[in-house]
Parts: sequence; structure tokens; C-alpha cells
Amino acid sequence: MFELRRLRLLHELALRGTISEVAAALAYSPSTVSQQLAQLEREAGVSLLEPDGRRVRLTTQGRLLAAHAARALELDEAARAELSSSQQIEERVRIAVMPTAAEALVPPALTLLAERMPDLRVEMVEMAPEEGLFELQARGFDLVVAEQYSGYTRELRDGIDRTLLGPDPVRLAVPPGSSATGLSDLHDHAWAMEPKGAAVREWTMQQCRAAGFEPDVRFEATDLIAHARLVAAGHAVAMLPDLVWTGDRSSVRLLELPGSPVREIFAATRSSSRDNTAVAAVLTAMTEALAAHVPR
Repeated sequence: MFELRRLRLLHELALRGTISEVAAALAYSPSTVSQQLAQLEREAGVSLLEPDGRRVRLTTQGRLLAAHAARALELDEAARAELSSSQQIEERVRIAVMPTAAEALVPPALTLLAERMPDLRVEMVEMAPEEGLFELQARGFDLVVAEQYSGYTRELRDGIDRTLLGPDPVRLAVPPGSSATGLSDLHDHAWAMEPKGAAVREWTMQQCRAAGFEPDVRFEATDLIAHARLVAAGHAVAMLPDLVWTGDRSSVRLLELPGSPVREIFAATRSSSRDNTAVAAVLTAMTEALAAHVPR
């Protein structure tokens, strides 16, 4: 009989690639991870790992058992969710959210949950969608709030469900004193964008090129609030989603972009938690929080 804890270590190794990363993610020492995987090999009676330079990699049998481990972990989670629902056990939901969701959606969602499930413990970490979606698959979180732009859909992952929370309009933000009336007027302005490699950066570049110019990107920041403040101070222009504006947005002028684009805000959960009432409650609260968000 395989021990589920050791199967999880193998599953983590299949996802993360190195024993040191598995150890860091699960708060074990690398030697403990190695010892437990060695014990799993003895239980399996076949070689699960083989040398790969100074590291190890999964053998064919290791990959096979890792796939079974993923299914075993899903069954364990589904069973726990059903038992928790039937016995009303106090629950915890761990969520990873992008910065704009942390500021605009989490506070009102928590208010709704405090009324509906006062014993529910929600733990939040602000995290980039790419990292959050990976950690969701690795069971670091139960729900992830992320976004995607038209033409830049995110990777679909086995065992992960997506629920559309709603659209988030994207507009062109310019300083209050700007005379610009549209995107084509900003070919000689300084731009604030997210760092290279981010899907939204590529999407924004394509919007500018479609308007006939290559943007002068002088400011890079993952924090969209920083973009907004640069615009308000007259140093840059930017394309910003409405979720940035949790309060007064009169510090900038907002112009419509061609085609009135939106980014899709979605929540990702593991398929094995479909029957988890606590996760479903958080999902509903997030959906309602987005629907109620109206920038002033």
C-alpha cells in the first residue's frame, strides 16, 4: 500500500522538477524528501528516479506512478470535501489572487462570506496569475483569481476548472491636462507597462502597433497602481482595467480604446473540489464582488 504523503512528494517532483524545489514548497529538508522518495521506490519495487547530472529525473515507471499519484490526491480531496460538507466541519480556503483582485474583490467578498459562512477561514496571498495557477495544480491553493486578454489565453491544465467571474473593461488613461482624444494621439508619449514577458504587455504593444506606432516604454512595473500614479503625475500614459479604480479615478482622464476591449477575470479551482461547499461559496462571493464593482 502506498502512503499518500509520499505519493504527493512524487507528484510535486513531477511538477517542479527538482528535489530542492519540492522541499522548499512543502517546508521539508531536501534530505527528507530524498529519503521519503527512496522509501516509495522500495514500496513500488521499481526504480522511480534516475540520475540527471547533479539532479534526478523520473523514470518511465516514475512518471506512471506520478500520474496515479495525481489521481489519488484528487480522490482524497474529493472525499474530504464530501465529508466536510456532510458534517459541517470548520473549513479553510486558501486563495491566490492578482493585485487588482486583492484590492478590489477580496474585501467585499470577505464581507459577504462573513455573513454567509462566519466559521469559514479564508487565507489570501497576492500572487501573479502564472505562479498562482501553477501552485493551484500543486495544491498550494484552493482557488486562484486570474485574468486573460483577448488573443492571449492562458494555458489549459488537466484537472483544473475555470469559472468566468466577469469582464473588466480596459481603458486608456492619460494625465488630466492631456489634449489626447484617442490612442493614435499618443505615439510620442512615455508609456507605463508591465515587464516584458507578461501577456498584458504583449497585448498592449499590439494595440499600439494597430494604431500605427511603436510605444516608448519608459516605466515597467507589475503594480498597476504605480502605473496610475505615473499617469496622474503627468509622466506617462497607460492602458488600465477598471478594477484598478477602487476609489476616486478623477486624477486621470479615461478614454475609450478601439473596440472597447475587456480582460476576462476568471477563477480557477481543481476539478476534485467541485463538491466543496466552502470553495463554491468563495467563488460565488468573488463573482458577486466583481458584478458590484463600479469605479467612481
